[in-house]
Amino acid sequence: MCTDKSDKPREECGIAGIWGAPEASNLVYLMLYGLQHRGQEGCGIVSWDSGTFHSIRGRGLVADVFDQHNLVELKGAAAIGHVRYSTTGSSALKNAQPLAVEYCRGNLAVSHNGNLVNAEEIRHELEAYGSIFQTTIDTEVLIHLIARSTKKNFLDAVVSSLEKIKGAYSLLLMTNDEMIAVRDPQGFRPLALGKLKDAYVVASETCAFDLIGAEYIRDVEPGEMVVVDKNGLRSLRFAPAVEQQALCVFENIYFSRPDSLIFGTSCWKARQSLGRILAQETKVEADVVIPVPDSGVCAAIGFSQESGIPFDMGLIRNHYVGRTFIEPSQSIRDFGVKLKFNIVKDIVAGKRVIVVDDSLVRGTTSRKIVKMIRQAGAKEIHMRLSSPPVAYPCFYGMDFPTRQELIAATHSLEEIATYLRVDSVAYLSLEGMLAAMPDQKQNFCQACFTGNYPVDFQKRAAKSGMCVSTKEIEGDRITNL
Repeated sequence: MCTDKSDKPREECGIAGIWGAPEASNLVYLMLYGLQHRGQEGCGIVSWDSGTFHSIRGRGLVADVFDQHNLVELKGAAAIGHVRYSTTGSSALKNAQPLAVEYCRGNLAVSHNGNLVNAEEIRHELEAYGSIFQTTIDTEVLIHLIARSTKKNFLDAVVSSLEKIKGAYSLLLMTNDEMIAVRDPQGFRPLALGKLKDAYVVASETCAFDLIGAEYIRDVEPGEMVVVDKNGLRSLRFAPAVEQQALCVFENIYFSRPDSLIFGTSCWKARQSLGRILAQETKVEADVVIPVPDSGVCAAIGFSQESGIPFDMGLIRNHYVGRTFIEPSQSIRDFGVKLKFNIVKDIVAGKRVIVVDDSLVRGTTSRKIVKMIRQAGAKEIHMRLSSPPVAYPCFYGMDFPTRQELIAATHSLEEIATYLRVDSVAYLSLEGMLAAMPDQKQNFCQACFTGNYPVDFQKRAAKSGMCVSTKEIEGDRITNL
């Protein structure tokens, strides 16, 4: 199989749920299709029917795990689902979600998008008191906390458990009596609330609603717990509003589908604005603007509109690339990138080309793309990034590499241009990025650009084996993070 390391921040997870609809599992199945871009390693659905939970989980894409035969087994008028990319734990089947358990209070299923920064610490404490874990993911910590809670009321048990965890979490919980949507006090990850006839739906992105014809109502607020049961919907606040929220700005830059409303505003509009401001800040004479598809398309359109330089699709992406079982590295150079992209030579040959992408992480893939464009006859190549330099790892649900692997953390702008073999490279400024966001009242997490982490943490970096804390990163004392 192709083993080239990704030059993109990796997607995190997506969650979806519905309460009070016939064929609930079929609707969640369709919503997971809409969220497939948020995770391709595994997926699952748990449905509820007359006091019984039905569960199907598997590795791979939604289309690989579910079919018309096994979906019939997921009976009931309520269901929650999950698509997974592993930011914690391995991609083993045991870690697929939703997690479903039967304990003293009854049935409980949980889907989680985000990353709990103190999960390892809590897990060690629970294990010391006899808890036995079945997975290696942080989500299971919450289930154990709920099960061990001395609160008599289930919602009180959930609240007391949420008070113990820190980090990024958008959650869907389902019992025999209710479906509960929860978003952490900082609001790192998006979580949208909608309605389909008499049923309530929840999903990571509104594009999942569009697929089933549901109406978007609003976002679940940071620190809010929305409870849906036979009596309808009610809202509870489990945590006070924090002074500075920390919405993940990369949701608007890269993660989310551009047709979604993210944090209540248009993702498409935000990305086009990123491109327009990028053009204002990094002017260069050229003949054509081409995006790195698909994530660079919106910004490239905005760049073209602002600069007056024509837009064209000089790179064509193969959307049907899965796992490959050969990598003829000796006979076909840059095999992995050529499998994903091909150049339209007539668009770039003899021209000064601006290549617009959303971000630069390692730079390995971008270097190979530039080489292909150069071989196709481009006269000049100028790389433009619609985000600031990614210089710090994320501990809130994005799978960025370790800091030593981030090219912007270890190289100057001139060195990056030399490595990529471009005539120039330029990033969007931090101020420009924030100015592009549709709602100027919102506060965004900028930790991957600045190293200022909104939630303190101490955890073990998986690749280095080192124990890493917020202060050590901010003080830049760990140079090989």
